[in-house]
Amino acid sequence: MKTVNHWIGGKVVDGVSGDYGPVTNPATGERTARVALASVAEVDRAVAAAKEAYAHWGTSSLAARTAVLFRYRALLDAHREELAELITAEHGKVHSDALGEVARGLEIVELACGITTQLKGELSTQVSNRVDVASIRQPLGVVAGITPFNFPAMVPMWMFPLAVACGNTFVLKPSEKDPSPALRLAELATEAGLPDGVLNVVNGDRIAVDRLLTHPDVAAVSFVGSTPIARHIHTTASAAGKRVQALGGAKNHMLVLPDADLDAAADAAVSAAYGSAGERCMAISAVVAVGDIGDELVAKIRDRAEKIKIGPGDDPASEMGPLITKAHRDKVASYVTGAADQGAEVVLDGTGFTVEGYEDGHWIGLSLLDKVRTDSDAYRDEIFGPVLCVLRAATYEEGLAIVNASPFGNGTAVFTRDGGAARRFQLEVEAGMVGVNVPIPVPVGYHSFGGWKDSLFGDHHIYGNDGVRFYTRGKVVTTRWPDPSDGGVDLGFPKNH
Repeated sequence: MKTVNHWIGGKVVDGVSGDYGPVTNPATGERTARVALASVAEVDRAVAAAKEAYAHWGTSSLAARTAVLFRYRALLDAHREELAELITAEHGKVHSDALGEVARGLEIVELACGITTQLKGELSTQVSNRVDVASIRQPLGVVAGITPFNFPAMVPMWMFPLAVACGNTFVLKPSEKDPSPALRLAELATEAGLPDGVLNVVNGDRIAVDRLLTHPDVAAVSFVGSTPIARHIHTTASAAGKRVQALGGAKNHMLVLPDADLDAAADAAVSAAYGSAGERCMAISAVVAVGDIGDELVAKIRDRAEKIKIGPGDDPASEMGPLITKAHRDKVASYVTGAADQGAEVVLDGTGFTVEGYEDGHWIGLSLLDKVRTDSDAYRDEIFGPVLCVLRAATYEEGLAIVNASPFGNGTAVFTRDGGAARRFQLEVEAGMVGVNVPIPVPVGYHSFGGWKDSLFGDHHIYGNDGVRFYTRGKVVTTRWPDPSDGGVDLGFPKNH
């Protein structure tokens, strides 16, 4: 059986802990590989390689760094299909979703290619007699990233390209459920000319994570995952004196006002709730229908949802694939089977769905719950699967109150034809990313991604300007030089200057 090992110091390094985790094909349920789980000693080896590489990479020229990144961008572009196939094989998402993931990751690589303008400092001359003040930004050193299973290529690319462009070296701990894409990203980086040790990949579980959080040579930690783990990451790493950006879970709402184009809103709800099988932190998981449009909107969503083709991710006809593991599939199903007892109307129940010929896969169909109560489990929890809850509100104010009462504040959207209502919503809603007639408002690479409340722990959002600030620290230099006319080497300056 294939073993997925570590990438340390520019080469594959066999795991020596003796601990391994399973890697499965979600469409078949078949175990296709095993992944080596790092011990504390193996994490230390990766950090040591990164620390050694930082001695020269941290002082390398911007021209040298960007030359590598431009070559890396070209290699990633040439290997889009290969990376997408790795994602589908281990995560299960359909090929078009996997290609989209690679494309969104490439945006951040392109941002990193332009790091020269992002790292420009500031200069004030003659703030006092012969005194100048300059502000510069410098790298932190060794930084780490801990990434989730749902975007095994994109989220790592949200982190390490900017980090290394800023002059840091990086230790990546990807999800052990689908580790191969991260390893391939590291291989291609080395092929592009990234020096050995600048990017390292250690696979592992909590042992590896906790060592990175407390390792004295790790200066900062980036994380994307669930809220409980994000809180643990932030608390533990901050207590160890590290800079932390920890992006947590979400319960993203879509507020549909009575004047909205209901066909457009239904199309958006289906794509945003069920795309990538709902396994994304920006999925719309709650639609709030305002006024008397609820019945018509639910009917339109149901009509569209029933036509979605579910099947293996490598089948071009498939529009949605399986969930990542059987355990996760069963957990998602439990919210649907218990929904009626908590007051919801089960419009669509996908818990009994399977695919002929792939009966052992981690399948679940699309579920639609109407008239969901805010105290129900299906509403309160981040389900992370293809389950859409619909809530009813009599007015805009009531709908807004529902959205703002959620402990999460990742992304949200409003659907309306009224510009004034949209403007009020974008100012009054308590969320970090807002879409107006856009269901999944993930920012482009040069704007930062991040939520509010229990969706973010730390002061910095990820990528964009916040990403550059996170991976660098500011320094202010105040200088005063004697004028040549004051003495010293005679350069022929007049003495009365």
